[in-house]
Amino acid sequence: MLTLRDISLYRGPNALLRGADLTLHAGQKLGVVGPNGSGKSSLFALIRGELHADGGSLEMPPDWVIAHVAQETPALERSALDYVLDGDEELRRVQQELEAAEAAGDGQAIARLHGRLDAIGGYTAHIRAAELMHGLGFAQSSLNQPVRSFSGGWRVRLNLAQALMCRADLLLLDEPTNHLDLEAVLWLEQYLKRHPASILVISHDRDFLDAVVDGIVHVEAEKLNYYRGGYSDFERQRSEKLALQQASYEKQQREIAHLQRFIDRFRAKATKARAAQSRIKALERMERVAPAHVDSPFSFEFRTPPRASNPMLSLEEAELGYQGRPLLSKVDFSLRPGERIGLLGPNGAGKSTLIKTLAGELAPITGQYQRSQGLAIGYFAQHQLEQLDAGATPLEHLLRLAPQTPQQELRDFLGGFGFGEQALEPVGPFSGGEKSRLALALIVWQAPNLLLLDEPTNHLDLEMRHALTVALQGFEGAVVLVSHDRYLLSSTVDEYRLVAEGRVQPFDGDLNDYQQWLNERRREAAAPAATGQHTATARKENRRREAERRAAARPLQKRVEQLDKALEKVGSELNELEQRLADPALYEPGEKTQLEELLKQQGEARKRQEQFESEWLEAQEALEAFWAESEDS
Repeated sequence: MLTLRDISLYRGPNALLRGADLTLHAGQKLGVVGPNGSGKSSLFALIRGELHADGGSLEMPPDWVIAHVAQETPALERSALDYVLDGDEELRRVQQELEAAEAAGDGQAIARLHGRLDAIGGYTAHIRAAELMHGLGFAQSSLNQPVRSFSGGWRVRLNLAQALMCRADLLLLDEPTNHLDLEAVLWLEQYLKRHPASILVISHDRDFLDAVVDGIVHVEAEKLNYYRGGYSDFERQRSEKLALQQASYEKQQREIAHLQRFIDRFRAKATKARAAQSRIKALERMERVAPAHVDSPFSFEFRTPPRASNPMLSLEEAELGYQGRPLLSKVDFSLRPGERIGLLGPNGAGKSTLIKTLAGELAPITGQYQRSQGLAIGYFAQHQLEQLDAGATPLEHLLRLAPQTPQQELRDFLGGFGFGEQALEPVGPFSGGEKSRLALALIVWQAPNLLLLDEPTNHLDLEMRHALTVALQGFEGAVVLVSHDRYLLSSTVDEYRLVAEGRVQPFDGDLNDYQQWLNERRREAAAPAATGQHTATARKENRRREAERRAAARPLQKRVEQLDKALEKVGSELNELEQRLADPALYEPGEKTQLEELLKQQGEARKRQEQFESEWLEAQEALEAFWAESEDS
């Protein structure tokens, strides 16, 4: 088992952990929660040996294999499937040794290594790796694509698949559901529940934690506090603990007030001075109980939206897609004031395409798109985070929308989104979560009557997700929501549409019914493979068709690769600029000109990055649509 005793861990002068204890038994699965910056990721780095404790001890079996999700993915030429297989380091080592033994003609070593290969499941490793990738949303046609051809989000999935491929004793997962759609989240839940390893998982998805873990570690007040059960159990136990703490606090405050009244009354009287002094000492010795409080810094609500006509917008007999290639056909979609719709469907089926069309950012290929007068859309999508002005502060962003509003009112508003002094800092160095909060704040300020939200909880912690859920519950306008956060979906929408197989249709059911639909879909997909019809003629025909498909896809693939290289180049440029901007000397009074020049260069690089990302997205979606159509044909 893993044991942390009296651990202290500092970041500079600030303590992340002080006198913290934790025990993780073999096969136990624990969720790690706590505010951003509380030390969750540092705890993982400590366990991996990347950080050293400032005090205390960490013990675990010396032969334990630890797997974690890599943060970076090099632009490799090797196939995605081979990259995932690299996660099993012993498999790769045995394969290399076997290759060397065969070259040397060492029969004894060959026999021994084949035995080891069989013992570790080496002969079925490719099948297991492919199953992992399919579960995480990779199409069969993408398994042999080079790693460099995948976007950032898909590379995160590759890293997750590689970590899961490792036959680990301890699995460390830091926000594994980010960049996953609902289908992949549901698959990952089932996979981790069956996984034999000990697991520590940092997550802001409460339903995911409820399904996977049997305990919660709450990083709070520099301690690691253990709670038995899932996240819902943790919430209940912690509320009971806080209620008890609050009662103790109130009782103590009454005692303090009583002592203080006696001291104030009799301190100056000689006959009572000794008694007063004893009470002063009692007051000094008293261990103060902190007042129980909800520690979330986030609290906001949507402003009253303007009235809108019915229907607010509509699509009639529309084909939706990119570069003239339809991804969705015969789409009829209308939205009435106050409607709350959740979009369900497999990854790549067209949910984001539909939302982008509803937002007016993507024109239908054919059909009618109409919007009513007075329609005010608040559109949130991940690519919009990069459209924030890196050199401007949150307050400056808001002033551009409301130049006549007093700055203190705007700062109070931003405070509800967790921006205190940060409201006066440039957005460029902000984390993904901070940018997401700012983008949401700008939408909320504009008082839309229609919210189009595409994965709004990516990068948001549990407290901000809760605040968003509460705010959406009180929102008076219409909502169309895509999210892998089931708690947000079930708490804020009234009905669902299923986006699948090129169509948008009403879905008669809830999220449990959708999971059953996904399970049935997987069974149907697996049925042909189970029949075992793999004749030589069929294999030859499949190879011929695959070669034709690759040739037809080559121009699209080439365009994606060109844009990928351009994004990599501009990304390196931005990283260099951010490193230079992080230099404290740059913010001295005499360096204003250089700072302005660097911020200008950063802004121009951001614009190029946005353009490349937009073009890459269109090219990638066209490529995925091509593969989807060619697989169906």
